[in-house]
Amino acid sequence: MIYCDYQATTPLAPEARDAMLRWLDGPEGTGFANPHSPHKLGRQANAAIEVARERVAALLPPGGRVIFTGNACEAINLAMRGSGTGGRVSVSAIEHPAVFDTARALGGEHVLNVSKEGQCNTAQDLPADTRLVAVMAVNNEIGTIQPTIDWHRKAKENNALFLIDAVQAYGKVEITQADMIAISAHKFHGPKGVGALWVRDGIELDPQITGGLQEGERSGTLSPALVAGMGAAAKLAHERMAEDREHVGQLWDCARELFADWTLNGSETARYKGNMNIRRDGLDVARLMSECRGVMFSAGSACASGSGKTSRVLKAIGLSDKQAKSSIRLGWGRYTSIEDIEKAAKAINAAARAQGL
Repeated sequence: MIYCDYQATTPLAPEARDAMLRWLDGPEGTGFANPHSPHKLGRQANAAIEVARERVAALLPPGGRVIFTGNACEAINLAMRGSGTGGRVSVSAIEHPAVFDTARALGGEHVLNVSKEGQCNTAQDLPADTRLVAVMAVNNEIGTIQPTIDWHRKAKENNALFLIDAVQAYGKVEITQADMIAISAHKFHGPKGVGALWVRDGIELDPQITGGLQEGERSGTLSPALVAGMGAAAKLAHERMAEDREHVGQLWDCARELFADWTLNGSETARYKGNMNIRRDGLDVARLMSECRGVMFSAGSACASGSGKTSRVLKAIGLSDKQAKSSIRLGWGRYTSIEDIEKAAKAINAAARAQGL
């Protein structure tokens, strides 16, 4: 099996697994404690969460707080729903559904256009009553890196808050300016079931889950195992960022040569090189995937798999329905080898040729 679907999820780092086991078992089976309990075992579990909080914050801007959540979708909803009411919410046309659909549900959404390269430039105006702007750092379908620094400046000029969906960027691309940043552990070799929202100091959010408010603006007992795993994965990402980036770049160069006859969707240069969205006009993607069962890749976002709908992201950059439906997404990262890329390309190209393409 060759795994090339890193945008959907990443393999759990061994270091993260080891960190989790301490709080699943622990010395003499004591790792099960509730981190919000005042006794010794609870304080020990809480200390592990605070260590993880510091590790996660190390890759985020200074002057803010980290709120642990169940996932990035929850973090995004807390940011968008909890930061106020009234006014317009401006989002890029290629945002993840967690942002795009939430903006629509809030009402009065304003959609920012993107170029055929997949970038959302700041030449377009914001409505006068915009209260929140959301532009993702790295797109999950086409890998385009957005000019978030420019959008942060634009939002401030319009007295609006600025939210970044950094799910695909955290640990890979530096993030320096925002009011709120959402991340998910399983996208950087941590466990599923835990995410976080970074909130700049001075911003207050209305809780969206009522209860004990264990995280201040977020209720619910935290899992020391999941949070510790996220912290270990964040620490590793921090230490290996340059090494991982170089490795991903080498894999990209190899893949571009092996898929030279395919058309790239999105920017060639303004992108995270662990994401390659390519197409062959006329390709039957369902047949291709059936004939390449040993290669794990995607026809689009995992969140939209099985919907049968044409990719909103690919249509936003100007592709027709037919072109969008003849596209595939390949993703790789830390644990992918050159040999993996070569084997995947061999299988995919052979299956495409069998369709006469």
